[in-house]
Amino acid sequence: MTPRTTGELLAGLDEIRHAPHELGGVLAIVLRPGVDQRELVPEAELDVDQGVVGDTWRARGNRHMPDGAADPLAQVTVMNARFARLIAGEEPELWARAGDQLYVDFDLSVENLPPGTRIQIGEAQLEVSDKPHTGCEKFSARFGADALRFVGSSDGRALRLRGVNTRIVVAGTVRVGDSITIAAMEPDATVAS
Repeated sequence: MTPRTTGELLAGLDEIRHAPHELGGVLAIVLRPGVDQRELVPEAELDVDQGVVGDTWRARGNRHMPDGAADPLAQVTVMNARFARLIAGEEPELWARAGDQLYVDFDLSVENLPPGTRIQIGEAQLEVSDKPHTGCEKFSARFGADALRFVGSSDGRALRLRGVNTRIVVAGTVRVGDSITIAAMEPDATVAS
């Protein structure tokens, strides 16, 4: 697929802004069993300690953590499926190249989901992290330099086009077709300014 231009990305913003704010759905679930490997699955178990069972989040670790361990604030990454469709096309197999685990039709913006918000997805509950999910060289190589710049723009950051980092607070099964809703906001959560 030819990478989208900035003009094409801007033209798709209205569609993304019309994602559901209160009740959305899971359109794809992806496991990352190895480096640059992606497996679309109809359902996944989300575990408070292990993350998405079958995914390499824990084993991969994080070079930015002092001890190199997996970052608990980036246990599960969730991406807006409307944006994935815009940059990658209609097929979820192509969305999976972004490297996120859950692709949802839901408003992931900072305004709709400030840090500390809990979202119910299937049986599981996730808490939105204040750790930004940003693009990288791999994202640019897969979707183009314009897409990387776009996710880092003010609109891109506000809408969390690159996705949102979450941590699992209630374990459970998530299936393609499950609903996604806002469950609660932690009382001590603060919105980063």
